[in-house]
Amino acid sequence: MVSRETASPQPHRHNDADKKTTPDKRSIFQPILKDAMRPQAQASLPAPESLPMRIALPLSALCIAMTFAAAHAGDGKIDYDHQDKWQAAHETQQSPIDIVTHDAIDAKADEPQALVFMHTHAPMEAVDNGHAVEVETHATEATIRGRHFALAQFHFHAASEHTIDGKHYPLEGHYVFKAQDGRLAVVGVMYEVGKPNAQAQAVLDSLDHKRNAPHDIDVDALMPARHDYYHYLGSLTTPPLTENVEWYVMPTPVTMSQKQIDAFLAHYRHNNRNVQPLNGRPLVHSAG
Repeated sequence: MVSRETASPQPHRHNDADKKTTPDKRSIFQPILKDAMRPQAQASLPAPESLPMRIALPLSALCIAMTFAAAHAGDGKIDYDHQDKWQAAHETQQSPIDIVTHDAIDAKADEPQALVFMHTHAPMEAVDNGHAVEVETHATEATIRGRHFALAQFHFHAASEHTIDGKHYPLEGHYVFKAQDGRLAVVGVMYEVGKPNAQAQAVLDSLDHKRNAPHDIDVDALMPARHDYYHYLGSLTTPPLTENVEWYVMPTPVTMSQKQIDAFLAHYRHNNRNVQPLNGRPLVHSAG
């Protein structure tokens, strides 16, 4: 998803997806809906003949936001069995996609490409937001291709939303980063069955309110050691499906035990959006 992937992103400049919600003060859909429904300033009135042009896009965004709010008010649930009824204001740059590795172009060597994560040991609380297991944590920061971002939250989809050469993984994590100007960057991480992951267990224990459950997490231990990625411009993966979201999908999977993956699946085993067409967008590979 990017699921509830934080406030409405600003237009992408060239260079290059809760508490048990009911939306609360940390709900990352609230700013999107508020922006769509906020009355416009009335300092001056345009000429009557210009009104249709000026109100067409705001009304379109308003209708979609109101439809989403009405359909999901108070429960946080999303109907993954009827995705054909989801609506987006724009539908040409949607996520997730199938990452066809041989179609990717190499990142330019003279541009910043690295993903660097900082302050990865951070306080956290795991919640069921109504459509995903989500971890609220805000201390982690990142430098993504030379720009500063802060982690807003991360959450899990089953099966993976992105596919790599047509392959689904049992689980995909979406790490939702937000820049000061509101731009969103989501780092996608694949999970497969293998060795147990202590940090995945910390999430599960926090989610189940187990006695002596940890209250902090090492985000870095939930990501692959190698930070190569596939980058493209896409969208949130849940309504309102807002576009101009930067995606960085890491192809190297991280392991969890079968028992741990089953524990995530016990909460949600089908909260993944269908793969969307690439529609000619560039897909860039960075070796990290």
